[in-house]
Amino acid sequence: MAIEINLDVVLAKRKMKSKELAELIGITTANLSILKSGKARAIRFSTLDEICKALNCQPGDILAYIED
Repeated sequence: MAIEINLDVVLAKRKMKSKELAELIGITTANLSILKSGKARAIRFSTLDEICKALNCQPGDILAYIED
């Protein structure tokens, strides 16, 4: 199972910087960087909810399943 994180793509489309998003959703830029790089092992639904609200997007815009 491989989950691809497209957060950087969505941020670019919204012309928003990671630091701005981190401040809006209340997490550190370091934690957001871990998520963007795909190194995160989990994400809380509350965090995903805040990201989707801030970026006006759906979870599927950020996460994609890529079959191995």
